Amino acid sequence: MEEANEILGFRITDIMFGGSDEDLRATRVTQPAIFIHSTALALCTPDLPAPEMVGGHSLGEFSALVAAGAVSFADGLRLVKIRAEQMQACCEKVPGTMAAILGLPDATVEEICAATPGTVIAANYNCDGQIVISGEKEAVLAACEALKAAGAKRALPLSVGGAFHSPLMEPAREGLAKAIEATEIKAPRCPIYQNVTAAAETDPARIRENLLRQLTSPVRWTASVKNMLAAGATDFTELGPGTVLQGLVKRIAAAEGKEINVNSIA
Repeated sequence: MEEANEILGFRITDIMFGGSDEDLRATRVTQPAIFIHSTALALCTPDLPAPEMVGGHSLGEFSALVAAGAVSFADGLRLVKIRAEQMQACCEKVPGTMAAILGLPDATVEEICAATPGTVIAANYNCDGQIVISGEKEAVLAACEALKAAGAKRALPLSVGGAFHSPLMEPAREGLAKAIEATEIKAPRCPIYQNVTAAAETDPARIRENLLRQLTSPVRWTASVKNMLAAGATDFTELGPGTVLQGLVKRIAAAEGKEINVNSIA
């Protein structure tokens, strides 16, 4: 925690342990705080088994890399800090939003987004029947109406700062690219299933490339979990605040007819 305070240049621990909800929602705080929480659990939890594979949803990919030994805690936090700053600056320049879509096949969501004027794409494939779309505000709202007309159970705009994991994040690439290029990335101790490919990655060059592509590409969480299951995963442990991924993994495994154990350390 003290190392994090020094790297960030302010006492994030004071906010994490004693700040208000509003303080925690500030972009410069939220992403580093979640990263610190997750990696502290991964590195400091007694008796936590060494993972045979890892994965993380969006920001969580950075803490997964630390857990797998591919990136140091300090370097991971520096990347998260720069990523948060670049994304915030991008959001201020290029306003956008996201919306959760429930109850439609992936292909239907993709087709309607493609047919909607403006920029809007399927950005988070969370589990079968649950996708988050991202893009320009008017395009997202128009897509929501079309998706509801197509039978979506819900099409709910989200309270987010911008159009994450969409082409609207392109202006943030340059600053993050320089930071990723300057960061030492080692071969991980186990495969990491990255958001962009949903495949098991172990090559540092590929990991580096995928980290940057993640900024403007969809999070393929459904496919990542299915590929982990196909590789023999039977026990999943979620590290970090909340149990959202625990629920998604259970739904994906059930859809695949797999019996698994899922735990959470929050």
